[in-house]
Amino acid sequence: MNLVNSDWLSQNLKNKNLSILDCSWHLPGTNRNGKEEFLKERIPGAIFFDIDYFSDENSEYPHTLINKDTFSKKVSEIGVKNTDHVICYDALGIFSSARVCWMFKQFGHQEVSILDGGLKNWKLKNLEIENSDYKKKEISNYIAVKEPNNVKYFDDIKKNITNHSFQLVDARPAGRYEGSSPEPRPELQSGSIEGSKNIPFSDLIDPKTGCLKSKEDLKKIFKEKKISKNEDITFSCGSGVAAAIAGTAYNQVFDKEFSIYDGSWTEWAIKNKLLK
Repeated sequence: MNLVNSDWLSQNLKNKNLSILDCSWHLPGTNRNGKEEFLKERIPGAIFFDIDYFSDENSEYPHTLINKDTFSKKVSEIGVKNTDHVICYDALGIFSSARVCWMFKQFGHQEVSILDGGLKNWKLKNLEIENSDYKKKEISNYIAVKEPNNVKYFDDIKKNITNHSFQLVDARPAGRYEGSSPEPRPELQSGSIEGSKNIPFSDLIDPKTGCLKSKEDLKKIFKEKKISKNEDITFSCGSGVAAAIAGTAYNQVFDKEFSIYDGSWTEWAIKNKLLK
């Protein structure tokens, strides 16, 4: 998963081949709205990418991937072209932007990157902010070239408990993984999937800048959890968003692809009736 920094983006803002996406999404209960915040301030030229809109509306689980035809249609609506270098950012640093970058890669987009530190780091550097009226791009003719393949589903996770074909890593905070803290979706019990390991996504981020920690620091974290390049890794979280943060960190360390359990803990808890 490629990263670009704020200085690079600032110098390339006028590049016509860039599509800058504000992918901001916030957990339930935070009382924040990514679209409303985007309309107030954004990186110049950015367009809003609504993760909820780009999810399967017929699924009972949040952020379920759509198929390539639907992805093509919706990406065309926001004006992104196949030839664009897509830059994904969010308000928190690296959060929902990692999920969107992973989505574009799953559908075969050639050039897509995450803005390291997102809007948080951009503002820390006092770089240009756009707060005038939002200008939409012209509709494009985007064509996704493949269906997602680095995806795991409920049955894959269930079978893996006995056949151990991959290592599942849960990116939720430790309290939710251990069952001592509540889920942000109040109808669900917290807890963990048997055989999974926990690497909270916040452990991978520099809290001051919102950027990923250094490669050396990330190596230490994965080493402590006994995660190596020699096994297949699938990341999980609450609904498949934070999983991509941990996956991005893993990719930075090992330069290796990873999978996401798309339904994550929400699907697992509901199907296993771990409800309050």
